[in-house]
Amino acid sequence: MPKLIRSVKDRFGTCSGPVQGAFYMIVACLGFSIMNIFVRLGAAELHPIQVAFFRNLFALIFMLPWLASHWSTALKTKRLGLHATRAGFGLCAMLFWFTSVAMLPLAEAVALNFTVPLFATIGAAVILRERVRLRRWSATLVGFIGVLIILRPGFMELTPLMSLPVIAAAFMAVSVICVKRLSDTETPAAVVLYMNLLLTPLSLLPALFVWRWPSFEVWMLMVALGFFAVVAHIFITRAYASADASAILPFDYSRLPFIAVLAYFFFGQTSDVWTWVGAAVIAASSLYIARREARASAEGRAKGAATVSPRGR
Repeated sequence: MPKLIRSVKDRFGTCSGPVQGAFYMIVACLGFSIMNIFVRLGAAELHPIQVAFFRNLFALIFMLPWLASHWSTALKTKRLGLHATRAGFGLCAMLFWFTSVAMLPLAEAVALNFTVPLFATIGAAVILRERVRLRRWSATLVGFIGVLIILRPGFMELTPLMSLPVIAAAFMAVSVICVKRLSDTETPAAVVLYMNLLLTPLSLLPALFVWRWPSFEVWMLMVALGFFAVVAHIFITRAYASADASAILPFDYSRLPFIAVLAYFFFGQTSDVWTWVGAAVIAASSLYIARREARASAEGRAKGAATVSPRGR
């Protein structure tokens, strides 16, 4: 068995970066899908806000060895306010997301949450003052048409609950924009460290208002929730480190089939065809936006290199 594991590891090491990145992303998506199942199960006994606190608490505990090894360098920052802002938006996203997972059909919630890149495009234009051309605005509009396909206003009753995953996506997008700002001056270790250190006490405050001591079974679920949160984030970090985002982003949408299968086996939930059609439209528009961003970034780097390179080289 150890020889087989070494053989598989050696073969995997010879794969190209995009192949490795795709594998890491798929594993991360499976981890996030299992997380959502644990959130739903835990929310049967606890308020989703309290589930969010336990997720942060146990994730922090599992990350302590890594945090200890990066403590001395990662604590150095001149942008504590932006770290706190990012944590605040991240917490809002988590609370809206966990509530939607607890109350909506899981596949529908995941499909609607695919709108994060669409909101990120709007945020990049409004907050970061990035130049967004007509094609990207058109793709963003198409993505929101995908949301309408899922919700089908006029053909089914719309409830406030259906807005929760979309609101969560908007908060997630702002958090992503904060990370872009932080990455200009901060190390990745600092970004991870402050997010985890701040999220736990921030999520404790609202959790105290709905506090209820969990049963032993739910304690175990919360521990597992924190563990899978760490594992999923490790794999998604490795995915982005292995290849360009535009190459691995398509595999992020494996969350939908994963959660559809798990929701069926755990809760007997089935998703209608409109959820899949709308998710496909949102995914297609998000992929187009990602490719346009990658192309614009590559052109920007090429222009920068041309500017600094000496003439007559």
